[in-house]
Amino acid sequence: MKLRNSVAAVLAVTFASLISLEAQTPAGQPGAPAGRGGGGRGGVAGPLFTALDTNKDGSLTRDEMKAAFDKWFADADSAHSGAVTQEQLVAALNTAMPPAIPAGRGTQAQNQIPKPSDVDAMMAVLPGTAPTKPLRPRKVLVLCTARGFVHSSIPLAAKMVEALGTKTGAWSTAITYNSADINADNLKQYDLIFLDNTTGLFLDDANDAAATAARRKALLDFVRSGKGLAGIHAATDSYHGVPPAPTGSAPTAGRGGGNTTLAAQMVAQAGGTAAKLTRQQFDSLADSWYAKFDTAKAGKVTQAEFIQRFASLVPAAAPGPQVNQPLWPDFNQMIGGYFKFHWVYPQLITVKIDDPKSPLTSMFHGQEYQIHDETYTFAQDSFSRKNVHVLTSIDYAKMSDEDKAKETNKRTDGDYALSYIRREGQGRVFYEAHGHDESVYAIKPILEHMLAGIQYALGDLKADDSPSAK
Repeated sequence: MKLRNSVAAVLAVTFASLISLEAQTPAGQPGAPAGRGGGGRGGVAGPLFTALDTNKDGSLTRDEMKAAFDKWFADADSAHSGAVTQEQLVAALNTAMPPAIPAGRGTQAQNQIPKPSDVDAMMAVLPGTAPTKPLRPRKVLVLCTARGFVHSSIPLAAKMVEALGTKTGAWSTAITYNSADINADNLKQYDLIFLDNTTGLFLDDANDAAATAARRKALLDFVRSGKGLAGIHAATDSYHGVPPAPTGSAPTAGRGGGNTTLAAQMVAQAGGTAAKLTRQQFDSLADSWYAKFDTAKAGKVTQAEFIQRFASLVPAAAPGPQVNQPLWPDFNQMIGGYFKFHWVYPQLITVKIDDPKSPLTSMFHGQEYQIHDETYTFAQDSFSRKNVHVLTSIDYAKMSDEDKAKETNKRTDGDYALSYIRREGQGRVFYEAHGHDESVYAIKPILEHMLAGIQYALGDLKADDSPSAK
């Protein structure tokens, strides 16, 4: 079966053929679709490129990079001592690339309106019939809070859930960007919570430990009591990262600690120490990094080139478990794992159907398909088939050696699940790893997969959810 997707439209083809997606132009290159890319592509690489590209022309020159590094050092060296600490560098980077605002300290701006063209493309292939009739009227709450990377596809994913429920009659939908709505009283009216690309410590209030504890308990109790939880893509890029320091300072949530990890890599690669980094070392780092970005010596580096080469230059989660740990183990286990690495969009991935007999994969007719998206992988110790029933996964054997080499902190088992289900107490969980780019929401079998997954998590669609490994 093939899915063909172009920037303009998605062509539905017969289920007798394989699913594939035509390659799309990466953002930052001529012909790239505006507004694509989800906001999290490449981790800190995206915000870093934006901060370095001072004239905002979509390309980076050596002079721009050196000027930005010079400014960051000057901002960090407020005492004009000629040297800065790692902590001072983190503060300068936080000014240049502000991290997500924690709960209780303001509201991070999130677009809540999907592009009309994306909605039109999705609605053109939206399934009209649910796999099964609901046992009773159902109500779904879509939570769109992102405290780390903010994906531009969030409002479209919310619209997807709403449209699927409305068109099929399978459920009604409420959408919120306020994590305070996850409370015991409010949740009584809902049957399922859909985590729409939630990132970071998405439930927490940094100024109110009691509110944080109450929200976390409300979510766990909701699912374990017999309700449902569904998540897409960045729902697993939540509650992992750098654990609290001995002093009790707050953890750095997300992929490898964001600006903290970036500063540590800068210090290490410049030859400095945590206590001292000189201006000369920092200037030399700008030159050496640019040479590695501009491999063709063209004098300019596109955003796509920058992001692709950044992953090997500055590993996002090195040295592994020491900087990428579970920050809420109950949630990490419930959602099935937490983020380790992703291939840069639009990486081509071959998806195999692990359980072709499941009603949640019937739309694929047992046949592999190919897709271009930002594909997540999970930390070695966070994901196991002993914890989930795998529906689809990466056909790792069909990846090229070149693409395999891009991955940092490789899993030793070569096991890369993409969608799965599991029981949590009396409740049910469904997760789908794709959903970064807006184009994914215009692929009919993917929408049918999401529809079936949500109906499973609601308790309406029965499926084998026993762990794939005993």
